[in-house]
Amino acid sequence: MTGGTGFIAQHCMLALLNADYRVRTTIRSPGREAEVRAHLKVGGVDAGNRLSFVHADLTDDRGWPEAAAGCDYVMHGASPTPSGDQTREEDWIEP
Repeated sequence: MTGGTGFIAQHCMLALLNADYRVRTTIRSPGREAEVRAHLKVGGVDAGNRLSFVHADLTDDRGWPEAAAGCDYVMHGASPTPSGDQTREEDWIEP
């Protein structure tokens, strides 16, 4: 599951974990792992070792091979999040 800190991705992870899937998700900031786990717990899931994290960013090739290694399926929930005064459509669609 890409984009593990996102609203939609976390709802997808809840459904997957409730269906007894093991989930690996990407996050841009490794420090947010506890936050994601806490949100899932509020949603009724204590994922334990069924949930793992990989540091990866859409604007960087690093981390993606590790994120996909051994996976049977990929759900893509990550989205670019430009910062600053970026209002052009290209800033959001073509990071």
